[in-house]
Amino acid sequence: MTARISLFAAAAVALAVVLPGARAADEPLTVVVMDPLAAPLSCPCVKGYAQRDYEKLAQHIAARVGRPVKVHFAETLTAALEKKTGGKVDLVIGKDSVVRAEAAKNKVQITCVAALTGKDGLTTQTGLVVVAGADPAVTVESLKGYQVVFGPADAQEKHGAALELFKDLGVPVPTKLDTCVSCTEGATQVIDRFKRGEKVATVISSYAQPLLEGCGTIKKGDLRVVGETDPVPFITAYVNTRLPTAEQAAVTAALLDAGKDAALRTALETKAGFVAPSAAKKN
Repeated sequence: MTARISLFAAAAVALAVVLPGARAADEPLTVVVMDPLAAPLSCPCVKGYAQRDYEKLAQHIAARVGRPVKVHFAETLTAALEKKTGGKVDLVIGKDSVVRAEAAKNKVQITCVAALTGKDGLTTQTGLVVVAGADPAVTVESLKGYQVVFGPADAQEKHGAALELFKDLGVPVPTKLDTCVSCTEGATQVIDRFKRGEKVATVISSYAQPLLEGCGTIKKGDLRVVGETDPVPFITAYVNTRLPTAEQAAVTAALLDAGKDAALRTALETKAGFVAPSAAKKN
């Protein structure tokens, strides 16, 4: 009998080694949502916009993978891991460049599995170069000599893509960039500083443009677009590579299947749901 118990114990240890990510069937999958258009991270200022219901997506995933799903909303992965999830994360959904930067910062190994289409069917966004409505500048080339407020380095549309635009058009930028985190801050800076007689522009995210007016941050006509960056990836889903391979596949299949549900498409404000990364590159 003792030999048999020892054999079972050894087998259990071996199974744990082979399946390090194995977990109880009732342990929830931990999802961190950083999508700025998710309802808890936005405001209901614009009807039918920026109110994505990820709880409904969680229900969809849970039904497909046969495991409870817990959604945590946070502007950064760091905040989610430290204050909400106890350091756990299985799936992250958010702005592509921000997710990648935050994962690297927290040493979380992730892999891209899907991209969310917007109401226009695209999986991309752009950076919009804006000046005050009464500013004489009409193009990016007009901004030579202006102070330009860029976004943080992890916001590709407001930083890397914007710098490429200025470089391509031959508009110099200082070595030490003036940056701000939010589109709201950049927009108000432009308006206030223009009133003081300064030549200033900023770069905002294309998705944020309707919200600035809708939420009353600026009035219609306060800002004017003078340039636009090339498209960059927008909302992307990444799984933690420590999740067992079978579960990674199940979660991916659930995401790619979400677009078949009309009610879920409406809840997520999406035309076609999630698409595979290879399809997203074609947008």
